[in-house]
Amino acid sequence: MTKQRLVTLLSVLLIAAAILWFALPGSFAEEEHGVAEESEKHDEEERLSVTDEQMASSGITLHTVTLGGNAQIIVPGTVKANPSGVAQLDARADGTITRITKTLGDRVARGETVALIESAQAAQYSSDIASARARLTQAQANYDREKRLFDANVTARQDLEAAQTQLSVARADLQRARSTAAAAGVTGGGTIAITSPIAGRITDSPAVLGAFVTAGTELMEVVDPSRVQVEAAIPLSDVSRVASGDRATIVIGSQEIGGRIRSITPALDPSSRAATAIVIPDQLIPALQADAFVELRIASASDSDPNAISVPEVAVQTIEGRSVVFVREGDAFEPVEVRTGARSAGLITIISGLEAGAIIASENAFLLKAELGKSEAEHGH
Repeated sequence: MTKQRLVTLLSVLLIAAAILWFALPGSFAEEEHGVAEESEKHDEEERLSVTDEQMASSGITLHTVTLGGNAQIIVPGTVKANPSGVAQLDARADGTITRITKTLGDRVARGETVALIESAQAAQYSSDIASARARLTQAQANYDREKRLFDANVTARQDLEAAQTQLSVARADLQRARSTAAAAGVTGGGTIAITSPIAGRITDSPAVLGAFVTAGTELMEVVDPSRVQVEAAIPLSDVSRVASGDRATIVIGSQEIGGRIRSITPALDPSSRAATAIVIPDQLIPALQADAFVELRIASASDSDPNAISVPEVAVQTIEGRSVVFVREGDAFEPVEVRTGARSAGLITIISGLEAGAIIASENAFLLKAELGKSEAEHGH
């Protein structure tokens, strides 16, 4: 009886072990199958089926990702005259404006007279020249006499040397008087001529005929339109990305002109907290007039990378703190997380998460973000 019970107990244990053996693998398989189904379900929830017709009606556009893109720096700029291309014409002495030969907008050649001033000081300059010339004539005569006497052994050498010294001093006085008069623009007869040191156009002309002016009064301004530059304020956040020699595009109206950054100020403007970049245009067009406003697009050499990827900024959406783009696969969009870099000119640099050749949603990509949030909310319930 005891032996029969032992056999029965062993039979029960064997049957239980067999049941357990076949049951456990099935449980694991079912669990793994359940996880896979849940993952596939989650993936299906994130994929958004959107037909071409729906895209067209919603205004969603596509963008093909390519290599070599880099974000530009876009800043406003102002056309300014190059320091060597602008001249301020001032009165060089007190006097009355007796003649104006050029006025606002007129072309001026280098050295051309634009106005005349009648001045007592100019008359003094002319008198100084005449006096110096007379002294030189007398000193020359004294030297010639002393030379003849010395050659005849009548006078000593020291008398000849004294006469020669007086002659040298007289010559220097005449030269100084002439230089002073020339610097003042004295033309003779107590008149001073105001001339332009550069060729260009008159951009400002406050001179008034018959007005009495003092030395240093501005009469006209001349600007050479062929010597201009563009000055642009570079924000502090972009200063480190810009360097001398970087290429730039000057946009004025519908026209674009290439240029190169000549220099950047080493210090920031205390009011704007920006550095000033000086851009020299490659060519000149009539629209590049002094004080004209332009748009400057700077292609930073430090950001230039043939392997870099830039996409339209509107293509990148933020979902739960993550930057994502919607990649087109077949007739659906799938959100892909990316790591972003610099933003500028409507473009954003993609550091990782996206490869060249991918097709992503661009304009109105925010509609896909909204649809994804709506879909997840519905599945959550």
